[in-house]
Amino acid sequence: MSDGYPEYMRKSIEKVEATREKRASIDFERMKPEESQETLDNFHPDYRKEGKHELKVGPSKGELAPIELAELLESPSIIDPSEIDLSQVDYDVEILIVGGGGAGTVAALWAIKEGIDPKDILIATKLRHGDSNSMMAQGGIQAADKEVDSPVTHYLDAIGGGHYTNQPDLLKALTRDAPEIIKWHEKLGIMYDRDENGEFVELPGGGTSRYRLHSAGDYTGMELMRVLMDESRNKGVPVLEFAPAVELLTDEKGNVGGALLMNLETNEYYVVRAKSTIMATGGFGRLHVQSYPTSNHYGATADGLIMGYRVGIPLRDMDSVQYHPTGAAFPDQVIGLLVTEKVRSLGGQPVNADGELFVNPLEPRDVEAAAIIRECYGKEKGITTPTGMRGVWLDSPLIDFKEGEGTVAKRLPAMVRQYERFNIDMTKDPILVFPTLHYQNGGLVINADSSTPVDGLFAAGEVSGGVHGKNRLMGNSLLDFNVFGRRAGITAAKHARRSQKPSKLTLDHLSKYNKELKDAGIERKNPSPMLLPEYRGKRVLERHLDVQVTL
Repeated sequence: MSDGYPEYMRKSIEKVEATREKRASIDFERMKPEESQETLDNFHPDYRKEGKHELKVGPSKGELAPIELAELLESPSIIDPSEIDLSQVDYDVEILIVGGGGAGTVAALWAIKEGIDPKDILIATKLRHGDSNSMMAQGGIQAADKEVDSPVTHYLDAIGGGHYTNQPDLLKALTRDAPEIIKWHEKLGIMYDRDENGEFVELPGGGTSRYRLHSAGDYTGMELMRVLMDESRNKGVPVLEFAPAVELLTDEKGNVGGALLMNLETNEYYVVRAKSTIMATGGFGRLHVQSYPTSNHYGATADGLIMGYRVGIPLRDMDSVQYHPTGAAFPDQVIGLLVTEKVRSLGGQPVNADGELFVNPLEPRDVEAAAIIRECYGKEKGITTPTGMRGVWLDSPLIDFKEGEGTVAKRLPAMVRQYERFNIDMTKDPILVFPTLHYQNGGLVINADSSTPVDGLFAAGEVSGGVHGKNRLMGNSLLDFNVFGRRAGITAAKHARRSQKPSKLTLDHLSKYNKELKDAGIERKNPSPMLLPEYRGKRVLERHLDVQVTL
């Protein structure tokens, strides 16, 4: 038996075990719309007005954004335009891709298919190629490729999950392109789970009406990135690592013509001129909105939002943030790390300290998260760890109980290993979970071809908004970066073929933005983009004790 839990927590586990057989046969009803809304209103972090700030400058002036993001958007740049020499171009390319995660890598591959020489592409990435949320994704990718399913049904599931705020043409592209993306992946050699007949094993997800989740164990993102990165390297696409973009560059007309990069080791600047620039910088989990822990990788600090906003790209749906219902809550070493939704897809149940099933395991993520917060803070039926973190049990042994011994080990190998390191056997004992900051629902405004309102700039993946509305369903993020990475690569390639490189690069847009900040009377000490998060002292040691909860 596991010995990783304190004795008082084990007493609660005994209650979970005592109710397991009865719960195994329970078909817990989904919440009615009015109950869902009440739960969200009272317990979801998005509904805390004090956590939002009204933007005072920029193309989305007057709209709400998390305070942590607004402070960065309304901060001066980390560079002084008057001190930057743009006359010397260090890299002169057809397409610059800012970000080396899933969207950026897919964009490069499809730009090549569209006729761009790999040597005329440059991927500039903050950390290493592949260091991204894409690599860390676990659960799977949705695609309606069964006879009992269709892109229309997929569309209806996703728009309902997004509270009917999704941008219709973007969602249509997402769901329509999905089956072709899976076929492309098969040709590349991505190994999705299959049954003994060679057919895809497809699972349900929260808020879905069909089994359409394709996965590779519980390391789907890693499997996708393994193949996509190999393909990119085999094609010879140049990658500049540890060189994040700090500002976009514009021409005399205000169109984007490249970016200014910074070498993280030497602080040296690189000037990149490009006919087309693709923003693929990912999300903002490392801002720790409302002091929540996060499942995001180290570089997810909203850089793309800030750079795009300064050149005039509006933001949308920034008042909505996705908190994954099941982040690890114990032990302290893994707080915030993702416990994939696949645990619930396979039959795991969230239960309180008394072993009671209190919510349907497959509610949409925002509703599921709010219900867990309600159980911990509203009903006081959570379990408190020795350091003050609250959580509920995710009854993972129920999977083996229902599906047969060995199912957890076979289908969730990464999860099993994560907990084994701390003497917790999730095949025998439940694991403690609490919502973790997971996904940036909104982002830069884009069109269905991944173009933005500013000529020369394209965006794909988590940095863009509109696809998911106010809430993303499981499996649509890996799909998002593939569908819109593909579209961005194709559209940027076409734009590059018909465009001339800018004869002069400027930072005029930055000077105008700084003046707008000054005219609005905004004075902030910390410049942006942040590039890397800061973790020192109390802020890192006790972050999870300061979670802000609506009561």
